[in-house]
Amino acid sequence: MQILIIEDEKRLADALGQIMQEARYQADIVYDGRDGLAYASSGDYDVIVLDVMLPGMDGFEVVHHLRESKISTPVIMLTALDDVKNKITGLDSGADDYMTKPFVPEELLARIRALSRRQGEVILEELTFDDLTLNLSSNDLSCKNKSIHLGYKEFEILKILMSNPKILISKETLIVKVWGAESAAESNNVEAYISFLRKKFHYLDSKVTIGTVRKVGYRLESEETS
Repeated sequence: MQILIIEDEKRLADALGQIMQEARYQADIVYDGRDGLAYASSGDYDVIVLDVMLPGMDGFEVVHHLRESKISTPVIMLTALDDVKNKITGLDSGADDYMTKPFVPEELLARIRALSRRQGEVILEELTFDDLTLNLSSNDLSCKNKSIHLGYKEFEILKILMSNPKILISKETLIVKVWGAESAAESNNVEAYISFLRKKFHYLDSKVTIGTVRKVGYRLESEETS
C-alpha cells in the first residue's frame, strides 16, 4: 500500500513513516501543505494522512483542492484540535476520517486499512515473476524448493520491481520509494542492493535476472524472454 504523509512536525512525520514501514507500507513524507498537494495530486496513493496545521497551505485547503480536482484518494486528517467545529470543517472539506493527536498507532493503521478496503484494494500475500515468489508477509524469496530471507531494503526494491514486471524503474524512483524523498542516498546505494539481490537470485538458481539499462534504470528479466 502506498501512503502519503503530510505533516510539518518532523519528528512525528518520521515516526509515522516508521509505523508505515513496519506495517509493510511504502510511505512518502512531505512537510509542507503546498508540496503535499503537489504529491497528492498525482493520484498515486492509496491513503493520505494529512495534518491540519501546515505551512504554505493548511490541511483543510489541501483536501478541498484535491476534491475540486476530482482526486478521490481517502484522507485521514490529524490535528491537536479536538473541537467539533474543526472536525466538521475537515469532513466538509472532503476528508474521509479524522483523528486527534495523540493517537494509538494501531488505531491509525486500522483506519487506513478500513479506508483502503472502501477503495476496493486487493491485499496480496505474494508476488511472482517467472520462477520467483516473494512472500509479502515474511520477506522470504523462494524459487522451487529453495528459499532465502531478504533484508528490508532488498525486499522493498524487489517488491517494486516485481510489482512492475519488465518495466524500467529508475534509480531515482527507487531512492525516493525505498530511502525516502529527504534521504541522502545516492546511486551507489541502489547499485549495492541490486548486487545483493543478484547474488540471492544466483543462490536460488533462478532464471530471473535484474537487467540494467545504462543511465535509465533496472527491470526484471528471465532467461527465456530477455
